[in-house]
Amino acid sequence: MILDALLTLSHLLVIGFNLLGWIWPATRKAHFVVVCATAACWLLLGIWYGIGYCPLTDWQWTLKERMGETDLPASFIKYFADKVSGRDIPAVLVDWLTALCFAAAAVLSVYLNFFRRRQIPVKH
Repeated sequence: MILDALLTLSHLLVIGFNLLGWIWPATRKAHFVVVCATAACWLLLGIWYGIGYCPLTDWQWTLKERMGETDLPASFIKYFADKVSGRDIPAVLVDWLTALCFAAAAVLSVYLNFFRRRQIPVKH
């Protein structure tokens, strides 16, 4: 279904941007905003819906269940990793790797946006 493919693409874009958006100076502010929004969903909305809550996953799982898919994991990243690898990767491993990679990207974003001194180009 097209909507399912669009939600998968959206997930992959958000995940990719969360992990790599800090690299390019032009995207660093947007990266910080997206990292904050992701953390807010996982932690603040997580108070009510469960830690790690993702609205995209919620919408996509609702759609997949309507399409007849069952036994969906709690996380899109686990779901996608299982699909790509053809294996049942332990959810705990996926969750820890997700948290570690996200934390590293968030720390880099904070550092690059707020602590790193701006380098002034030298004119020759």
